[in-house]
Formats: sequence, C-alpha cells, structure tokens
Amino acid sequence: MRSDKKNKIFLVLIISFSVLAISMSFYFYQVFFSPNSLLETEQSYTLKIPSNATFKQVSNQLYEDRVVNDMVSFSFVSKVLGYQDAVKPGLYIISPKMTNTELVRHLRSGNQAPVRITFNNIRTKEDLAERITKNLEINEEQFLDLIQDSVFIRKFDFEEETIMSMFIPNTYEVWWNTSPEALFDRMYKEYQAFWTPERKEKAATLGMTPKEVSTLASIVQSESQKSDERPKIAGVYLNRLNLGMPLQADPTLVFAVGDFSLKRVLNVHKEIESPYNTYKYAGLPPGPINLPDINSLEAVLNPEDHNYLYFCAKEDFSGYHSFASTLAQHNVNARRYQAALNAAKIY
Repeated sequence: MRSDKKNKIFLVLIISFSVLAISMSFYFYQVFFSPNSLLETEQSYTLKIPSNATFKQVSNQLYEDRVVNDMVSFSFVSKVLGYQDAVKPGLYIISPKMTNTELVRHLRSGNQAPVRITFNNIRTKEDLAERITKNLEINEEQFLDLIQDSVFIRKFDFEEETIMSMFIPNTYEVWWNTSPEALFDRMYKEYQAFWTPERKEKAATLGMTPKEVSTLASIVQSESQKSDERPKIAGVYLNRLNLGMPLQADPTLVFAVGDFSLKRVLNVHKEIESPYNTYKYAGLPPGPINLPDINSLEAVLNPEDHNYLYFCAKEDFSGYHSFASTLAQHNVNARRYQAALNAAKIY
C-alpha cells in the first residue's frame, strides 16, 4: 500500500512537472515568436530614436503609440538579446505582426530606413537650412551655425560668399540621425560627383571656375523661369563678360537690397553700394545670389552662341524675353515693357 501511494505521488509530480514544463515552453515560445507589434493594423510605423536615447525612452514611445501589444514580453526579450544596453539611434520602419524577436533584432541591428531630402528654389542660407533639415534630426540652427562658420567651410575650399555653390539642388537619401558635419561631408561628395572632368573642362573653356559658373547660373536662374531660354540668357552675360561690360543684372540688385518682394528695379536701386551691384561693378558678384539648379548650371556650361548683349522681359508678361544686339534696339524693347508695367500699375 505504501509503495502504491509513493508511486501515485511520484506520478502526480511527473505529470505536474510535465504540464508546467509544457506551459512554460509554450509561454516562452509566445514571448519570443508570437506577433506582438501593430496587431490591429496593416500600416507600418515609423520609429525615430533620437541620439543618446535610452531603452526606457524607446519603450515608452512604443507603449504610448500602441505599437507593441505586450510591453512586459518585449522588455524581457530586449533584456535577453542585449538590446536594453545597446540602443541605436535612427529611423526604423516597424511592420505589422512582427514578433518580439524580429523587432528587437531589427532595432538592435541599426538597420535604419533612409530618408529623402529635397531642396530647390532656394534663395538664402536660411531657406536652405529650413528645407534641408526638414526630415532630419538636426535642426535649422545647427545647420546655420556650420554654413556661417568660415573656419569650418574653409575645409571644403569655400568662403562665406560661395558656400551655397556646394549644394547641388536634387533629391538625396541620408540617415535621419545624420550629424550636421556628416551632412556637409555628404553634400561635398555630391558636389564633387556633379563636377565631372567634362563639366570642369567646359567651365575652363569659358574661362571660369565651378564657383564662378554657379554664380552666373544663379543670375541666369533669377532672370528666367523658362528653362529653354536660359542658355540664350547665359550667352548674353558671357558676351558681356568677354567684352568687359558690366552685367547690369537686376536680380543682383534685388539681392543687394535684400527685398525679394521687389517687382520693379528703379534707378535709385542702381546706386546702392554693394559688391553685388552689377551696375556699378563689372564682372561677377562675390558669390551666387540663390541656389542654382542643375538646369541653370548646364545653361551656363552649354550657352547659346549669339551676338546679343541685351535683353528685357517681353511686354506680354509671358515670362520670356526680347533680345537685342544693339542698345538702340534694346531701348525700343525696354520702352514697350515699361509701358506694359505702367499699364498694369506695377511701379
């Protein structure tokens, strides 16, 4: 009897232990391999982990945004896989129905999703700072601090007046947590990639450096929004430069005045004292007056060959221009345009 009783107790213990072991195995399987993220949606989630963020900050964000269903199991797996002490900043895309193991390994790997930065139609450094940092962790002030730091930009062989030339308008992919310094390094590499030996040779044929091409391209861009007309305008300015004539470019006066809402340049504006006053000073101004796009740069590098020395906006306000080889013909064109401005009450 006593022996049977012991056997029953032993059997109960065996069964209890087996049930417990199976239950624990099932639980741990669920903890590691059951879906635990975005269980009620098919939309991915973008997680931005700031530099120097802690695991607590990451887990709080996942909890508050209802990304992870069971935070206890997520924290446990993070501890086991060593993520709690190895948080990596960046931007991560979390897919629906990811398991704790998949999610933790994804975050621990540092496998970020790149972000796109696009900038064009830029006039000032402040405009550039706002546009280029829009989708990044860094802010406008950090970017402006560097672009206005004469010592820092000198390592790229630029000065405060020419640094805007380094930024070629386009769309680029970068990491969300790219540092301000790394962003400048990347833009310099893109600048070097743009200025191929062929383009440098074209610039040299014109008697210009890449920076000077950018400066002239910025003026050409300001003169016309019509990309098909820009090579002709570039030809006008190159003819003037070759003859030693002042460029007399109205957009440089607008830049010098600092009032981009100015619709009509008057004689009083032509008297302003500024190295950007191309009515007073021959040659190119010290640097670009905006951020010239690729089309404008190519217009200067591939100018139209002609004898025009003058141009003014057409009186139909189409955005195109009338060109002239002589001052007499230019004055006729200019009077027509000025009459149209007066009729439209643009003073």
